Amino acid sequence: MKIIVTGSLGHISKPLAEELVKKGHQVTLISSNPDKQAPIEAIGAVAAIGSVKDADFLTDTFKGAEAVYTMVPPVSYFDPHLDPIAHFSKIGNNYAEAIRQAGVKRVVNLSSWGAHLDKGNGGIAGAYYLEQILNTLPGEVSLTHVRPTSFYYNLFGFIPSIKNAGVMAANYGGDDRTVLVAPTDIAAAVAEELENAVPGRNVRYVASDELTCNEVARILGEAIGKPDLQWIVVPGEQVQSRLEAAGMPPHMAATLVELQAGHHSGLIAEDYFVNRPAKLGNVKTTDFARDFAAAFHQK
Repeated sequence: MKIIVTGSLGHISKPLAEELVKKGHQVTLISSNPDKQAPIEAIGAVAAIGSVKDADFLTDTFKGAEAVYTMVPPVSYFDPHLDPIAHFSKIGNNYAEAIRQAGVKRVVNLSSWGAHLDKGNGGIAGAYYLEQILNTLPGEVSLTHVRPTSFYYNLFGFIPSIKNAGVMAANYGGDDRTVLVAPTDIAAAVAEELENAVPGRNVRYVASDELTCNEVARILGEAIGKPDLQWIVVPGEQVQSRLEAAGMPPHMAATLVELQAGHHSGLIAEDYFVNRPAKLGNVKTTDFARDFAAAFHQK
């Protein structure tokens, strides 16, 4: 198959492209960075250098493709001009236009858990609108929204709190349930979806491990030599103040506070637990803990 992969050599797109190439597919990997061309070619893919903000570039790149993997590039929450909904919507409209014009019949889109909601989920609301835009594609387009849960690597953000205060702190935690996922497990799921088209509009959740926040803290604490490490819940106002003090614009800090509140209430995970995957991924929290410990002792 001729498959287009967006996301450059990112956490998901690189292992995805490598797996697809290994399986004998003709893979084109989109990157906005010309310096990525040689590394992309080194893994056996074709490099398409351009921006997903350019609908004409996407249309030209998508022509002749049998399947496309779409994702919205990550953004900085410290950008004072960032509007997550507008950002996701603009790129989503570009993808939809290019898919229509190029006649692509199979699309796998990276979304997020919590994307079943248009509010109360912080910046994930952008993924909700992205899904809605792509759902307007012609009926003959087979579309799957892959909704991963919380990424393991987001836990790296707790390292300063552990070092400075001896705890993990957010406005969710304790006995709250959380579900974590590794990028390689997401890549494996996306590869399956690209190869096995399912007609219509579909949603697939991807997760690697289901635990409480206290269980996560225990596992990470043991890995870094702090077996009594706790993940405590603090007021949202405290999180907001801390983020603003670090230089995050108030409106973006508020989206993170809202997201964490959604974790605490169970709102983000409600649809996941109704439609949880039949099988969890291979990478467990104990596996990730080794990477966490290395990062903790390095910083």
